[in-house]
Amino acid sequence: MSQRRHTSRRRTVAVAAGIALTGSLAAAGTSFAVGRSNATGTAAATTSSSSSAVKAAKVTVAGHQLETLGRGAVSVHSSAGNLVSWRLLATDAQTASFDVYRDGTKVKSGITGSTNFLDKGAAATATYTVKTGSESATARNLTDGYLRVPLKKPAAGSDYTYAANDASVADLDGDGEYEIVLKWDPSNAKDNSQSGVTGNVYVDAYELDGTQLWRIDLGKNIRAGAHYTQFQAYDYDGDGKAEVAMKTADGTKDGKGTVIGSSSADYRNSSGYVLSGPEYLTMFNGQTGAAASTVNYLPARGTVSSWGDSYGNRVDRFLAGTAYLNGSTPSLIEARGYYTRSVVTAWDYTGGKLTQRWQFDSAKQTTPSDWAGQGNHQLSVADVDSDGKDEIVYGSMALDDNGKGLWTTKLGHGDALHVGDLIPSRAGLEVYKPREEKNSGPADFIADAATGKIISKSASCACDTGRGVAGDIYAGSPGAEQWSSSVDGLRDSSGQKIGNKPSSTNFLVWWDGDASRELLDSNKISKWAPTGETRLLTASGVHSNNSTKSTPSLSGDILGDWREEVIWPESDDTALRIYSTPIETSLRFTTLVHDSQYRVAVAWQNTAYNQPPHPSFALQK
Repeated sequence: MSQRRHTSRRRTVAVAAGIALTGSLAAAGTSFAVGRSNATGTAAATTSSSSSAVKAAKVTVAGHQLETLGRGAVSVHSSAGNLVSWRLLATDAQTASFDVYRDGTKVKSGITGSTNFLDKGAAATATYTVKTGSESATARNLTDGYLRVPLKKPAAGSDYTYAANDASVADLDGDGEYEIVLKWDPSNAKDNSQSGVTGNVYVDAYELDGTQLWRIDLGKNIRAGAHYTQFQAYDYDGDGKAEVAMKTADGTKDGKGTVIGSSSADYRNSSGYVLSGPEYLTMFNGQTGAAASTVNYLPARGTVSSWGDSYGNRVDRFLAGTAYLNGSTPSLIEARGYYTRSVVTAWDYTGGKLTQRWQFDSAKQTTPSDWAGQGNHQLSVADVDSDGKDEIVYGSMALDDNGKGLWTTKLGHGDALHVGDLIPSRAGLEVYKPREEKNSGPADFIADAATGKIISKSASCACDTGRGVAGDIYAGSPGAEQWSSSVDGLRDSSGQKIGNKPSSTNFLVWWDGDASRELLDSNKISKWAPTGETRLLTASGVHSNNSTKSTPSLSGDILGDWREEVIWPESDDTALRIYSTPIETSLRFTTLVHDSQYRVAVAWQNTAYNQPPHPSFALQK
């Protein structure tokens, strides 16, 4: 199996430090993709010492600073036996082979065609070790099909309770394994269009064994709701330990108990909105939760009505992300507004300080009307022009790595957004976007991610297309299929109907053993086929999030091989469960989180209306 990349733009990048890469880190410019060990193409992967990290190495892949990860080995029990799976890293040799030991006895040697082994009929309690060369990793035992992470649920308020909401993962302590950052929402959280006072928002960090590292209390001057708090967990300063960034205010209490600003200030008005008082952006130490750098949030709200209404709906619509704007190190992206005015600010974090890199303001463009109202309830980050530097896809427009407007389709706002190699037969990346615009124009469209030129579109529809998905869910047609709430049927990458519309229009997940993705909706994972859908998992005792969006706390390549895990909270919010596939695969891919587009997509997944992560390449046989 190999992955298709943009061969017309591919360049060969020297392999540094004598490290032979596993798979194709095929380069388009200096962007890269991660693939199987027999794929073509090379890219740079280097290691250097990092005194502040527990693991004394820092990985750079094709010029991008990425995480130094361990094997992430897991043993997932099912009626078929125990599936042992582990990460293939970008720094592994192309010929890397693996041995598997059960309770100290070798049960499989010389595995080179995949990064998993199904030990049929083995006891659920068996202990497994995965070895390659001199390296050895003990697998986490998922006897019930999931890893349970105990939580410390916040105390209820006088008229509200708390539920575990969106999550992210990052290596907060530099040990090569992920920790979980989790947002707690009160039951009286509000959409921006709704009035009412809300409870405080909390953000926690946990080790995978449930050890709580810290809790941040955002305080009374940060309102609870899907559009207010977008947090980013990423290693911004390159010390091997991730930071956590989010919008703060007077009364925010960091993980050490230190209050930011005034502890007594209360800027809530009679409708529960916070439309006055200072606004901050804080970078927190990921290991301790201590506030490391706090600056004024930009842009400031200014005159509330200048954002589209006077009561506080549009002024407090926030987005966030992470992007490799210089092609090597990550920057923090913070944004305000998308229905009318949109302002996007890029920040760098070095030497313990946040500094502004650039700012885009739709109101300051030569023709502001071309850029106003083009934003979504989320953003995406990708190297759309193959120059090795990330761009920001902001719904119906895109910003270049320097903060200048790159293109605008002028097709307006939407609720969903997918950016990836959706059409493998053409060079470059594509953007799929439904439109929540009740005027003339297509219900959804696919555009060239580099230029914004429309490639295909549905019929004109004066309708609110609130849902839409693009992903390769059917091997019978090349590239990503697409479907949306306003258009009949499942369509191929050219827009032609090829079957019945899937039962859900929410999330995607790589779960079974092939290269096509599955449907992830609420607590269910299903396989689509022209003859119908097959249920692969129904997770009992858990809940999804974000109302009808029915999203998990997080989904991505978190543990094991290249397939994706799903994190759901238990029904009573006393724990998170990380579900991992029990299905054997013959395919071998480098861990998806060593593709920078995929990795930053996992980071921004929690932003507003969550969307599944897409890598920079198409997984193909």
